Amino acid sequence: MIRAILTDIEGTTSSLAFVKEVLFPYARRHIDNFVRTHQQQAMVAQLLNDVRREAGDATLSLDGVIAQLIHWIDQDKKITPLKALQGLIWEQGYRDGDFHGHIYADALAQLRAWHAQGIQLAVYSSGSVQAQKLLFAHTQAGDLTPLFSHYFDTTVGAKINRDSYMKIAKTIGLPGEEILFLSDIQTELDAAKQAGLHTCWLVRDATPDPHAAHRQVKQFDEIRLNNYSETVSSD
Repeated sequence: MIRAILTDIEGTTSSLAFVKEVLFPYARRHIDNFVRTHQQQAMVAQLLNDVRREAGDATLSLDGVIAQLIHWIDQDKKITPLKALQGLIWEQGYRDGDFHGHIYADALAQLRAWHAQGIQLAVYSSGSVQAQKLLFAHTQAGDLTPLFSHYFDTTVGAKINRDSYMKIAKTIGLPGEEILFLSDIQTELDAAKQAGLHTCWLVRDATPDPHAAHRQVKQFDEIRLNNYSETVSSD
């Protein structure tokens, strides 16, 4: 019996285009000025030192840090201090009304229905927890953060690592067989399955393949929780 649903964001609840064409370019345009303006703030200063550590150069200048951040953005790197800084920049953008968080209508309706049924909802994204909360707090449908009981980002581990999902299950307080993970990325689903979670593969722009490694659907209203009562096999 599924008692909790863990969902990815990009390509799953929300359009990948929103992230790629709105959020990432916005952060890239503003990161230079943001870092220079806020570098003395304790949180930002620590994140800049984290960038230097990730880059392997503790003496990296501020210009070098900014260049490294922009390079990571251009390479779509899932690096924790970058994601945290992006979240801080997006926070200002959301509050200024420069954009709203995107969520698919089918995802919105089904998440609300599951929540009303008493099913725990949680988010696991490579974007920081702060960025996740900002997206769901500033949608065209209003503040959706009350729907979710937990948020997880790369501080719990990489999304392609089995141990990350085991940690998440422990935090949620349920065995993996009672958790369904939703994502559009097979390697993430593979890791979740290895950890004992049920999985569902969102293929919004493709035709579901009945022979795929994970059950596929095009949108949330095609997900049937009673299909996930069997014991998970990690093959």
